[in-house]
Amino acid sequence: MGNQENNNGQLQIELKEEVAQGTYANLAIITHSSSEFILDFVRVMPGMPKAGVKSRIVLAPEHAKRLLRALEENIGKYERSFGAIRMPDEQPLPPLPNIKGEA
Repeated sequence: MGNQENNNGQLQIELKEEVAQGTYANLAIITHSSSEFILDFVRVMPGMPKAGVKSRIVLAPEHAKRLLRALEENIGKYERSFGAIRMPDEQPLPPLPNIKGEA
């Protein structure tokens, strides 16, 4: 049976056991056309010459923009709770010099 709405008009979402464990990916490749965004999630393993796409998600442009906004909101919440997420290619900002005004 497909997705159904309950009496409150809320969508009931089913998470099947085989999907619930998730799929690990450490690379996302995003492409688009005029009508869709394609997100390929890849697992790259050290020393392996090939990397396989583990999952492909196809989104309408409007849904891609909603995903962007939801990620931004959730990353903001995460960083407020746990601190800034540091990217390996980003250098931390040096401390500002302690400048004192002259009297």
